[in-house]
Amino acid sequence: MKKVFLVLTMLVAQFYFSQEVVDVKVENPQEKQLPPELNKEKINSYNKTFFKFMSALRFSDRKIIDLLLSDKVKTLVTDDILKKVSEGIDTNKKLAVLKTGYQSLMDGKSYPMIQYKYEGDSPVEEAVTVLFEEDGKILGIKPADKEK
Repeated sequence: MKKVFLVLTMLVAQFYFSQEVVDVKVENPQEKQLPPELNKEKINSYNKTFFKFMSALRFSDRKIIDLLLSDKVKTLVTDDILKKVSEGIDTNKKLAVLKTGYQSLMDGKSYPMIQYKYEGDSPVEEAVTVLFEEDGKILGIKPADKEK
């Protein structure tokens, strides 16, 4: 009888001390309305940075590359990664802006993004995606997939 009373007491205690949360609203301070596309000034600024990066990549100028990269990724970028990026982007073809906007990352923040296409590609087969910080530094580059 004592065991039954003890089990019932434990169950009743759990229900007694449990709480019901009503009307909880989760607020995200990062959640602000971003425009669907970047304005012309930012696009021009980011284009200059990207084309400087491409020029430095072509001539293997590590000092300029480090100046143009974000501090968040500067320590992660090795010469092997730069080699893969240069192999993934055809430097003989001119790049044109395909699409602009913002892209969210795993940290919950949205960063400006520009997608480039090769001039002359009427159906876009390959696109190079470049992610920037607001100050214009390059956060990431995703070269076009060559294995299609």
